[in-house]
Amino acid sequence: MRVEFFKHNIDRSDIKRVEKVLSTLFLSTGEDVAAFENEFAGKFGSGFHARALSSCTAALHLALLATGVKEGDEVITTPLSYVATAHAIEYTGAKPVFVDTDPETGNMDISRVEKAITKQTRLILPVHLYGQMVDVKKLMSIARQHKVSVIEDAAHALEAERDGVVPGELSQGACFSFYPTKSITAGEGGAFISKNAKLMDGVSLLRHHGSSKSAASRYGKVYQHYDVPVLGWKYNMTNIQAALLRSQLPRVEKQWKRRNEIAERYAEAFIKAGIAFPKTEAGVQHAHHLFTIWVPPPTKTGGGVNPKKRDTVLYELQRNGIGVGVHYRPIHLMSYYRKKYGYQLGDFPNAERIGAATISLPLYPKLTDREVKYVIDRVKEMV
Repeated sequence: MRVEFFKHNIDRSDIKRVEKVLSTLFLSTGEDVAAFENEFAGKFGSGFHARALSSCTAALHLALLATGVKEGDEVITTPLSYVATAHAIEYTGAKPVFVDTDPETGNMDISRVEKAITKQTRLILPVHLYGQMVDVKKLMSIARQHKVSVIEDAAHALEAERDGVVPGELSQGACFSFYPTKSITAGEGGAFISKNAKLMDGVSLLRHHGSSKSAASRYGKVYQHYDVPVLGWKYNMTNIQAALLRSQLPRVEKQWKRRNEIAERYAEAFIKAGIAFPKTEAGVQHAHHLFTIWVPPPTKTGGGVNPKKRDTVLYELQRNGIGVGVHYRPIHLMSYYRKKYGYQLGDFPNAERIGAATISLPLYPKLTDREVKYVIDRVKEMV
């Protein structure tokens, strides 16, 4: 049997929605983007605003800039994420300051954050890893005490909640991804949500080269001249992408429920088999973007984990037709960060142990019950 690591959920109705936009005059940022922003913001409740962007990386970059992050500042984040999280900090000229992860969840260890704060700390950037939100209430208490901002990397967490709080509700805002493996996709794309209107205005200005007027506003009626008061970037979303996303939004809840069912089956089977995986904490509504196992189980103390056993199991699963991933090898051990900041093995042992043990399994709504059973059986056999 062949079980792909991921299959997107685009259907014929989504394609028709895009075809409709392709038959119109304006394909770049216009009415469909504005409509998607309103609909996406509405998903999180009243008071939210959204800005659609070319990627989650773009959203992170502009959110940091709009929050005032600049060269010489420090931004506290996690080493266990995709490199885009730290790259966005680098783009601003600020320095990413890593804190180790919780050994049971893989999320940023909030208890370590306060010790990492210095006079140069401008912002804290947590990642809701795999779809489980960090304790934002506790994190915001620390941030307010030290007068620093918080932007959430919610690329995995579209459907997530914790203690009744959604991403971006308590912080300055949250960033989302519409990459092909995400809950809704436009091939590429991202969004930033916030309740802070001034912050949203800053992101709006920066996503269009710093232009005071978008192409749609300049050409929609009587031509309007524009100014460029700041240096901006080309990070806007197109109407084509927005139409595709708008069509998928109504199915988010149904698809999340199916992923949740599959994750529960994985969890039940692997607990019985003694196979380790990240803990879901109390009060969490997990988005279940990814389901990862740890081979061998990371320990809370002691030395690092040799990835040889993980890689052996990973390759055997591939040879048995099962698509797999590794989420993630720690950022601080990537060559760029080693060379620039002098990081080395042993600096963040919890993240390193998880990074050397983790395997991501297929988790998407199109998985059949037969495929799920096949994955479970092969994983138990290989581990």
